[in-house]
Amino acid sequence: MLRSAVATGAAATLAAGFLATAASAQVTQARPAAVTVQAAPDIPVANVKAHLAQFQSIANANGGTRAHGRPGYKASVDYVKGKLDAAGFTTTLQTFTTSGATGYNLIADWPGGDANHVIMTGAHLDSVTAGPGINDNGSGSAGVLETALAVSRAGLQPTKHLRFGWWGAEELGMIGSKYYVNNLPTAERAKIDAYMNFDMIGSPNPGYFVYDDDPKLEGVLKNYFASVSVPTEIETNGDGRSDHAPFKSAGIKVGGLYTGGDEIKTAAQATKWGGTSGREFDACYHASCDTSANISDTSLDRGADSIAYAVWALGTEAPPLPGTVFENTADVQIPDNGAAVTSSVTVSGVTGNAPAALQVGVDIKHTYRGDLVIDLVAPDGSTYRLKNSSSSDSADNVITTYTVNASSEVANGVWKLKVQDIAAQDTGYVNSWKLTF
Repeated sequence: MLRSAVATGAAATLAAGFLATAASAQVTQARPAAVTVQAAPDIPVANVKAHLAQFQSIANANGGTRAHGRPGYKASVDYVKGKLDAAGFTTTLQTFTTSGATGYNLIADWPGGDANHVIMTGAHLDSVTAGPGINDNGSGSAGVLETALAVSRAGLQPTKHLRFGWWGAEELGMIGSKYYVNNLPTAERAKIDAYMNFDMIGSPNPGYFVYDDDPKLEGVLKNYFASVSVPTEIETNGDGRSDHAPFKSAGIKVGGLYTGGDEIKTAAQATKWGGTSGREFDACYHASCDTSANISDTSLDRGADSIAYAVWALGTEAPPLPGTVFENTADVQIPDNGAAVTSSVTVSGVTGNAPAALQVGVDIKHTYRGDLVIDLVAPDGSTYRLKNSSSSDSADNVITTYTVNASSEVANGVWKLKVQDIAAQDTGYVNSWKLTF
């Protein structure tokens, strides 16, 4: 994981869904047949550790590191690619240049599944120069690799298309994942339903921190840990520090797991998870001692199983149920450090109340989204907070879908998206927004 927060400026425009007019547009689609979600396999931790042993051997043979631009990184890529090629994946080696050296991303696609609905799972494969990077991030890379191999062993026939990624030069500022996202055509970005990131899943004094960027993806990982009676906390240290950030900036839903770095475990966390309070979750973070000895088998096992759980749950679920969509595509300027503005859609022809999972799709172009407070206002004036302002949220644009429990609201009527910029210097506008019932 990257040490310091890095603002990401990747921005993408989601494909236009409906008529580009100021009026609301409505589309009704048929309901698909239900598909049963398949149970995920248990991932053998011995297999994951075998991959880590290979990463350690590669580092030992190449100056003790697997960092970008060093031969140990390319050897790591070659090892992972060889395993995936033998297992029947279609692999792509993507190259880029940074810091005067060639970098590599490895992308692996599993045949089948709906190519218009992609579930992507990834981890960065590079270490820092100081050491072999076995926890950071050999652990996530090995867990994702072994999950991909489990897909092959099971002959999985997913409903959604499964894609896996191993990123280069994360430690230099998420360079590889930024390159991948920025070079995806807009239409291809729109096909990625979710990106799940696994950066450090084997910390020796572990905690279990789940990304809260998307409620559904957060819930999938929480469900896994609840199934093994392990409590979780929200991951608050990694926004902008790992490879989910470029995906999030491009409007792709993200989730993931982190078992802790150089933060100090509190007494309450030690009571919850075991281990030693007053010490780092990983005392060898970004150090030469981040070797194969710097791993908790328990956290590695749980982390790898959580990856498989997420891939199976998301990849074999029924395609998203279409519904009735009401959209406003008229641009509304947002005053800099000014009064709130609203954009309205009129809902009609919907029986009864709004759903418990009302989808609110938002496309706001803005040069600093941390300035923005966003609310959904129901026809009776009830307000649902979608996004708070945050001085640490330094990326641009808000392109995402929020889920609101609006089951107490009558569906028909005028709904409003209310947006306020609460700080000076950055500007933007509401590009479009929509409600899906």
